[in-house]
Amino acid sequence: MQIDINSRLIALIGKPLGQSFAARMQNAAYQAAGFNMVYCYCEADEHLKEILDGIRYITTFRGCACTKPNKVEAMKYIDEFDDLCKKMGSTNTVVKTPEGKLKAYNTDGYGALRSLKEEGCKFVGETMFVFGAGGTGRSVCFELANAGSKKIYISSRSDACEKLSEEINKFYPGVCVPIRAADKENVKKALQETDVVLNLSGAGMRGHEDDTCVEKEFILPQHVCFDATYNPIETRFLREAKERGAKKTIPGLDMSLYQGARQIEIWAGVNEAPVETMRKTLQDIMAGK
Repeated sequence: MQIDINSRLIALIGKPLGQSFAARMQNAAYQAAGFNMVYCYCEADEHLKEILDGIRYITTFRGCACTKPNKVEAMKYIDEFDDLCKKMGSTNTVVKTPEGKLKAYNTDGYGALRSLKEEGCKFVGETMFVFGAGGTGRSVCFELANAGSKKIYISSRSDACEKLSEEINKFYPGVCVPIRAADKENVKKALQETDVVLNLSGAGMRGHEDDTCVEKEFILPQHVCFDATYNPIETRFLREAKERGAKKTIPGLDMSLYQGARQIEIWAGVNEAPVETMRKTLQDIMAGK
């Protein structure tokens, strides 16, 4: 990768970042598309305003990506917002406009919905059950509501599901219904009318492979089962969904791919990112190459 005075930087701001493979995927895409851009890491969870001001005023920066724990905090220091990002109150993508302002987007939910759409999900008229009301749950649930989902059950162990449902229902009245994870009877009942089950809780991720978001016997043949986790590719939830004869199982690798591709389109101002190069890079990473 040739770096010169015209190269433009994208910084990933979060902490910890040791597990991230975003730089490898993004930089492979920049090279393939001929973009004079470089993706780098900025491990930080404090002084976020000062960091964003640096991005705003230093010519070298094109923008940044925000990850845990900065997705909500960063919104305080942004000038402009994509409409859906503003409703979410959370950003993972910030671009510097030609006027020198910072504009926020959120591509996490976009990545999940594109992945689901390519597997045949229509959203309009469909009932969703989402396990997890954290940052990923927030972005995906807002996108699901915006796409016209008939109903979205949101489940969490804490009152986060009630809070998120209330926020979304302000913009999309009556679409979200909160259910505490401990309320097994209502979880089971809601799943009986559900089309798509989404694990956005992190249960089953690397280091917690024995965890799952839902009892195996609650999974039904009518269900399309999606897991935002991509490491491992097949979580316990997806494995048990296959055993129960679920209509389809979808791992989180394409969600990661498509949210990253959308980021590139925003930063570079293009209509389409080099998705196949990014897919191959992700596959190599997962294969340990």
